[in-house]
Amino acid sequence: MKKIKSIAILIASCMVFLAACNSGGEKKATDATTDTTAAKTDSTVAVAPPPAPVPAGPVMIMSIRHKVANYAKWKAAYESHDSARVANGLHNYVIARGIDDSNMVLVAVKMDDVEKAKAMANSASLKERMKAGGVVGTPIIDYIETVMNDTTAIQQTVRVLVKEKVKDWTAWRAAFDGGQAMRDSAGLTTRLIGHTVGDEHSVGLVFAIADVAKAKAFFDSKRLKDAMAKAGVQGAPTRFYYKIVHKY
Repeated sequence: MKKIKSIAILIASCMVFLAACNSGGEKKATDATTDTTAAKTDSTVAVAPPPAPVPAGPVMIMSIRHKVANYAKWKAAYESHDSARVANGLHNYVIARGIDDSNMVLVAVKMDDVEKAKAMANSASLKERMKAGGVVGTPIIDYIETVMNDTTAIQQTVRVLVKEKVKDWTAWRAAFDGGQAMRDSAGLTTRLIGHTVGDEHSVGLVFAIADVAKAKAFFDSKRLKDAMAKAGVQGAPTRFYYKIVHKY
């Protein structure tokens, strides 16, 4: 009898032990399921995309190139005339000096109104001020409407301003965009693309230059001349190499 009772107690103990094991196993399975669900929930949370950049509208730039007898004297005279420029819708942008001749100066200002800018450029008062500031010879003035003006800060301060005539703006632009790899190989970074205000056949370009000698070799290369001919460039372009010395 005692033997039977002992066997019964042993069986009952085993059943309690197994029940306890099964209970722990079920709890672990539930925990794992909960963790997995939480992980899935976290991974599907939507993240708001960053705001898209706002494209800048076209900018009109008036550039003036001329030679000066003394740069310091000219710059003092130029800055003293700032109120007159503002009154005519002109805003200081860049002053640069030529690479091949440091007394050749390029001034770029932003225009609010091209007609007002032209009136000021042709005024007797401006001619007198330029003469007093030591300007030598006749200035070269361009009125450019930009379609791309990259103002991102970069280390290079050396630039080249290119002016050329094209047969058709749309065809030229497509060919220009297709020549990116060629310009990259010459160390050129496009900073400005535009044309004379009211004349899409007169193109204006500005490139930042990594190496002046390399850039000049590229501009004189047959490869570029052939590409320009296919793009519809007419006649020989003009190029002015300069270094930015002051930026407003």
